[in-house]
Amino acid sequence: MNLQNIPQIKHTDSGNFFLLAGPCAIEGEEMAMRIAEKIVSVTDKLQIPYVFKGSFKKANRSRVDSFTGIGDEKALKILQKVSKEFGVPTVTDIHTNEDAVMAAEYVDILQIPAFLVRQTDLVVAAANTGKTVNLKKGQFMSPESMKHAVQKVLDSNNQNVMVTDRGTMFGYQDMIVDFRGIPTMQQYATTVLDVTHSLQQPNQMTGVTGGRPDMIETIAKAGIVVGVDGIFIETHFDPANAKSDGANMLHLDYFEGLMTKLVAIRKTINQF
Repeated sequence: MNLQNIPQIKHTDSGNFFLLAGPCAIEGEEMAMRIAEKIVSVTDKLQIPYVFKGSFKKANRSRVDSFTGIGDEKALKILQKVSKEFGVPTVTDIHTNEDAVMAAEYVDILQIPAFLVRQTDLVVAAANTGKTVNLKKGQFMSPESMKHAVQKVLDSNNQNVMVTDRGTMFGYQDMIVDFRGIPTMQQYATTVLDVTHSLQQPNQMTGVTGGRPDMIETIAKAGIVVGVDGIFIETHFDPANAKSDGANMLHLDYFEGLMTKLVAIRKTINQF
C-alpha cells in the first residue's frame, strides 16, 4: 500500500513510522478535539505521518450495560470535524456491511475488528467502498492466515490495505505479541502494531477488560526495532474515566515522550 493514497496524510517523506492514534471511542466533541489537538501538535513537530483514530460505536462489549457510543451519526460527524479542523485523515471500526457504506461518507480508513476479520462479506463491503482498509489480525489467527484476509480486499479491486497485529491470546486472560509475525505479514501488506490492545487482559470476571499500560513503551520500542511500518496507540487525557478500554490506554501526558523515543529508535534503525 502506498501511504500517500490516504487523503491529507503528511510527512510521508520523513522516514518515520506512521501512526494511528486517538481515543478508543468517541465520547463527545470536546474530548475528541482535545486529544486530536495534542497528537497533531506532537506528530507535526516530530514529522510522523498521522491518522486520527476513534470508534464511532463499540459493538463488541463484554456486558450489555457497557458503553457503546453517543449515536452513530453524531460520532461520525465528530470524526469528520476532526479531519477538517486539523487536516488529518481518520479511521474508525465497522461491524456490519451497512456500517461500511455509512462510515465511508465520513472517514478515510475503514477498520475491520479482530473478531470479525474472517467475515468475508464485511471485508468485501469495506473494500468495495474504495477506502483504505485496515484488517486487525484476530487474536486467534496466525500471521500467515492474514494473507487470505488481505487477498479478499485485493480481489475486490482495492489495493489500499494494511494489516494490524493486536496480540495473540495466551491462555484465557492474557495476550502476547509474537514479533516474528511482523515480517511475515509484511509479505502481504503494510503492517501496523497495535500496542495498547496487545496489552489487554480480557475475559475478567468483572466483565471489564484489564490491561498493562506500564508495558506500552516496551512493546512499542520492540515494534520499531523489528521494522514495523506503523504504530497504533489508544490514548486519553483521563484513562481512568474513559468509557472504553481505559485500562490499557496511554495517558496523553506521556504521548510526546514516547513518540520522541520511538522516532529516535527509528532513525537509528534506518541506518542499517
